[in-house]
Order: sequence, then structure tokens, then C-alpha cells
Amino acid sequence: MVELAMIMPIILAIVLLIVQMTLWIHGRQVADAAAREGARIARASGTSSGWQGEAETKAEEIVQAIGPQLLSDATVSAWENGDERGVDVTGTVVQVVPLLPARTFTITSHFGGPTECFRPDDGSPGCE
Repeated sequence: MVELAMIMPIILAIVLLIVQMTLWIHGRQVADAAAREGARIARASGTSSGWQGEAETKAEEIVQAIGPQLLSDATVSAWENGDERGVDVTGTVVQVVPLLPARTFTITSHFGGPTECFRPDDGSPGCE
């Protein structure tokens, strides 16, 4: 019994760390899925205005649908850089290990790509 009393806290700590890492990986998947879907909306919007709001709303909907309790303080921001558009999703994963109060598990996911638009063959620049 003394051996079990000495080993049990170590086993419990290992199990909690495994659970924490699993939650971190799942949180990463949620953030990636939200950023990917938001970036898909942003890229497919072409030259229309209001694409930022649509992309951010879609990413927020994905976070709320898949992991509303998992990612706390999730922030979504759409970006544009030249002819590329995308979405960043940042959030903090829930913490299950009580011995790590100073540790926060922050996840940032960044997805984007070139804007999908029709470019004519006549050599004129830009999208129509």
C-alpha cells in the first residue's frame, strides 16, 4: 500500500498531462477548421465588399459549433495582403492541470491564399 501511495500522484499527473495535451491538440484542430473555413469564404468573395465580416462570422460559427467550451476568448480577424486573403483564429485552451496556474495554452491558426477571381486572357491586370 505504501508503494501505491507513492506512485499514484505520479500516475495521476501523467494522466492529467495526457488529457491536457489531447485538449490542446483538439483545440488546435478546432482553430484550424475555423480559420480554414473563414479563409475559404474570404478567398471566394472576389472583389465584393464586406468579405471581412462574412469570413469572420463563418469562423466564429465554426468555433461555436465545434468547441465553444474548448477555446475560451477566441478572437477571429480577417486579413488581406495584396491579392491574398485569409483569417487568423486565436484562443486559449481550457486548462485541466491545476498545478500549472501560470501556464496558458494559447493557440493561433493562420490560413489564407490567393483571391479566387476571373482574370481575362487579354493581359489586363486584376479581377473582374
